[in-house]
Amino acid sequence: MKNVFVHPTAQVETVDVGEGTRIWAFAHVLPGAHVGKDCNIGDHCFIEGGARVGDNATVKNGNMLWEGVTLEEGVFVGPHVFFTNDLYPRSQRLPEVRNRYASKESWLVPTLVRRGASLGAGAVILAGVTVGELTMVAAGAVVTKDVPPHALVVGAPARARGWVCECGRPLRFRHGDSTCQSCGAHFREEGKEIRKIEASRQG
Repeated sequence: MKNVFVHPTAQVETVDVGEGTRIWAFAHVLPGAHVGKDCNIGDHCFIEGGARVGDNATVKNGNMLWEGVTLEEGVFVGPHVFFTNDLYPRSQRLPEVRNRYASKESWLVPTLVRRGASLGAGAVILAGVTVGELTMVAAGAVVTKDVPPHALVVGAPARARGWVCECGRPLRFRHGDSTCQSCGAHFREEGKEIRKIEASRQG
């Protein structure tokens, strides 16, 4: 692994780690996991084989990424976010359910977090959910269904409470249009989604 920092107490068993990534104290990355370039993996994180972390992602302390979880480029995972990969989990040692766990296709449910999305501290992301690009999931939210791009979702179960800019700040819409008060980006509501409007196309 070229130009990768691994803390002396971390255990990294995969060679699939991108250049410039930093893996901090007591993290454990299993064989078969993928971690992209320029990522930051915090203390006490666990990344299981089959989990994928895209370039430029930040995974804060105390997170566990299970097989089937994919984080795209630039995803932010706050401390102690909870992922799952089985909607009906049982101990695989229980005789009554061993047949179910003989094949991954019968239990493994993938989860996808799209580019630039942010997951607040303590959020719960149920298996099978897609969190949209540049979404903001509030701290402690329980995400049980797909989230559209740029949405702000809060609560348990998580519900949309507005929209956020690509810079992360909340947007306020008037007559279907909004200009971010922080970065100046322009957006337009289109049904149940929003679209960024380039300066030359406003009006």
